[in-house]
Amino acid sequence: MKLETGKLDSELLKKIVFGKITYRSEDVSVRPGIGEDCAVMDFGDHDCIMSTDPISSAVSDIGRLAIHITCNDIASNGVQPLGIMLAVMLPEGTTEEDVDHIMGQAAQTAAEVKVEIIGGHTEITPAVKQPVIVSTAIGKALKGVSQSGNDMVPGDFIMMTKAVGLEGSGIIASDYEEQLSSVLSAKELARAKSFLELVSVVPEGITAGSIGTHGMHDITEGGILGAVWEMCQISGRGAQVWEHEIPIEPETVKICDHYEIDPLRLISSGSMVIIVPKEKKEQMEKAMAEAGVACSVIGRIEEADFGIRLLKNGAPEAGAPDSSEELVEIDPPYMDELYKVVGKE
Repeated sequence: MKLETGKLDSELLKKIVFGKITYRSEDVSVRPGIGEDCAVMDFGDHDCIMSTDPISSAVSDIGRLAIHITCNDIASNGVQPLGIMLAVMLPEGTTEEDVDHIMGQAAQTAAEVKVEIIGGHTEITPAVKQPVIVSTAIGKALKGVSQSGNDMVPGDFIMMTKAVGLEGSGIIASDYEEQLSSVLSAKELARAKSFLELVSVVPEGITAGSIGTHGMHDITEGGILGAVWEMCQISGRGAQVWEHEIPIEPETVKICDHYEIDPLRLISSGSMVIIVPKEKKEQMEKAMAEAGVACSVIGRIEEADFGIRLLKNGAPEAGAPDSSEELVEIDPPYMDELYKVVGKE
């Protein structure tokens, strides 16, 4: 069976990846799973938190995004990343100036996030047609402090920071500027490209971790709907997401309309899903405001038999939907909407 572009779907991942892993170390506290961004290892009084991810669909800002993508995973555990390693694979024809640009971006971004680049590998290879970077980030926390989606309970609020589609629309605006010149003004294009400066969720991850959550997940491939679906797999809970409460920038709307893609399924690094106990909702909102991070309540955790559903219209606090409201099942994440644009002529 030929596979589609993008990460493996959840069932296939469980069957042919997770299902092949048989050895278990007593020093590993958290193992791979759907919705689990990080592994956690027991280092005595401390936990070591690790995550790895590739950047393969961006060109202009690949050095910057390679740092953010895995540091964001560490931050989703409420932990400050400490170190990062980069495996950089570059196509034939790459110039010294290209490498200088990529590593300059990576070094500057690492300094901004306060994470040290502690190793990696760089090579030119015919195996890739455009730059690919795989980054691995490491964090440290006192034992048991790391946040977990296993703690989700019905009644918890689903909060998200910033807006959907920041990374996806930023990548498209940067790499397909000419195509978008008839859709966005020069000012709008510049603003859309600037979204790539907002893709770190380390500040909100650390802030939320200090208040206490029932789990966090940075919104990457599969968008906001994919992120909520994956979190529900960790806890075995259901969820109700309120579409009209999900924040979206006007430039993202125009880009998604032009390419006929769904912003709720568009890669959204820069936004974090935070599951907040209802008694901590006001405290979390206050802490985010003080940290200068926009934060919205976009849904609620439900019992498992409710399912994972999107409320298309109607008042979110009105209880059970009436006949004027529409609840639709949220499907598992599949090919990210970004791949419908990348490589499109």
